Amino acid sequence: MEKYLTVSALTKYIKTKFDKDPYLNKVFIQGELSNFKRHSTGHLYFALKDNGSVINCMMFKRDAAHLSFDPKEGDSVLLTGRISVYEARGNYQVYAEEMRLDGIGVLYEKLEALKKAFYAKGYFDQTHKKQLRKYPEHIAVLTASTGAAVQDIRTTLKKRYPLAKVTYISTLVQGAQAKDDIAKNIKQADALNPDVIIVGRGGGSIEDLWAFNEEVVVEAIYNCTSPVISAVGHETDTTLSDLVADFRAPTPTAAAVLATPDSKELKVMLKQVDLHLERYMQNHFKAKREKLNYLSNYYIFTNPNILVEQKLQKVDELDNRMKMIVNNQLNHHVKNYQYFENKINAQQLRTKLAFQHERVDNLKARMARTLKYNISTYQQQLHHQIALLSSLSPSETLLRGYAIARKDNKIINSVKALNETDTLNIQLSDGYVETKVMNIKK
Repeated sequence: MEKYLTVSALTKYIKTKFDKDPYLNKVFIQGELSNFKRHSTGHLYFALKDNGSVINCMMFKRDAAHLSFDPKEGDSVLLTGRISVYEARGNYQVYAEEMRLDGIGVLYEKLEALKKAFYAKGYFDQTHKKQLRKYPEHIAVLTASTGAAVQDIRTTLKKRYPLAKVTYISTLVQGAQAKDDIAKNIKQADALNPDVIIVGRGGGSIEDLWAFNEEVVVEAIYNCTSPVISAVGHETDTTLSDLVADFRAPTPTAAAVLATPDSKELKVMLKQVDLHLERYMQNHFKAKREKLNYLSNYYIFTNPNILVEQKLQKVDELDNRMKMIVNNQLNHHVKNYQYFENKINAQQLRTKLAFQHERVDNLKARMARTLKYNISTYQQQLHHQIALLSSLSPSETLLRGYAIARKDNKIINSVKALNETDTLNIQLSDGYVETKVMNIKK
């Protein structure tokens, strides 16, 4: 008799077969994401397809948290996981553990990782950006020696600003050796101390432009002391060199335009300045001529004798003033002579007065010494009397070991004034003692 299995038992058996198969416990699958959904729990549900088949997949939140890119519909991916059966529906599916972009997607994934790392280091901050010189004298250009990029730059610089010196440094811009050659040539150009460095090439795929995403190139641009213009690829292509450079141009031609002023515009500006100076000089000379005409018609210049007459009158005034000063000086000297003559006669009187002043000063000094001696003697006698009185004071007596007995605040100087059991207050040198009379002896 046949034994029938339940659907659950059969499904569990099949699942066991899947789980025990070593070839299904670790599978590597390439395909395109389809019907992609991100559940509110954080789990990912999607299908992986190619031209011939489709297989359901899911990724738990714990594994999805380690993805280095944001999956979306249509992404070509490389997936690592295991195949098992979802018992509730009886479907087999892939439980994805790791997933990364396939082919070109890997490069974009690597680009995003490098971009995040350099953002964290502050390499793209505006605070590190240097300004361009308005009128550069020396421009260094790093690009391939052949191709459209160098020709576009050369033509644009000659057309716009032929005054600047241009140093062209032939540089590899594609291939395995390109990154080291670009970094080396940036350092070489920076050592020339140019006003600006242009690093550029024509457009291309992400693989073609990848040398300008390499860390060694980004570091070289960041450490450059000269301003750097990055002109890599077309406007839609953004490399890490574009982000770290001081300025970014969408094309090599645009970089040459950004680095230089337009000579045609300069000529127009110089012409305007020339016209302005010409008008200014005309107005200036006109004003000077008008002033000259005014001064030449001034009344003094028409009759110069007016100036001479005034000066002659001034000479007469100064002569009179000088005579007055001379007379005053003579009178002053005469008075001084009479004063000194009287002063000589008074010299003898001043000598006698000086002698008397000297005697008075000597007497004052003697009186001061005598007064000082007497005061010192009286002070010594006073100190002696104070010491004598102090030795007879009650406090000094107490210090020598004696005591003062009091009864009812009266000093006791005889045993006749005491009775047994009387309370006495004894004063010592450093305090008081209260005691009772126990026995009286005469």
